[in-house]
Amino acid sequence: MSDVAEAIRNDVKQAMRDRDTQRRDALRLLVAAIDNARIEVRRDLDDDEVIRVLQKEAKQRRDSIEEFGKAGRDDLVSREQAELDFIHSYLPAGLSADELAVLVDETIAEVGASGADDLGSVMGPLMSKIAGRADGREANALVRERLAG
Repeated sequence: MSDVAEAIRNDVKQAMRDRDTQRRDALRLLVAAIDNARIEVRRDLDDDEVIRVLQKEAKQRRDSIEEFGKAGRDDLVSREQAELDFIHSYLPAGLSADELAVLVDETIAEVGASGADDLGSVMGPLMSKIAGRADGREANALVRERLAG
């Protein structure tokens, strides 16, 4: 079993002991998502695969926060934000805006991209460099900006 998955399972037990229902419920959702991914691939997941599952869950929470915010459902926004905070505690530290910009510039230079038509050829190598450390949407926007200018 992955170290990250084991840490989440142990934290569920601790949240139960502490009677922290919000944390317990959020972590149980993560355990279920990890178990579903494990069942899909029919083997135990390694840490990288667990991190990808957590990133997917984080993205779902960000999308939900955005939609609930538009609908004026502040109660649901706060619940989703709390779950997102729990998820972030298990994810590796992300790239700063400056670090992301450097990687974007390096990748554009490596690929030899010169215009907006080269977006796809830049995004593939860039995503492999930033996997798990930056949001693809932010990276895409930055690449578009660099290629347009």
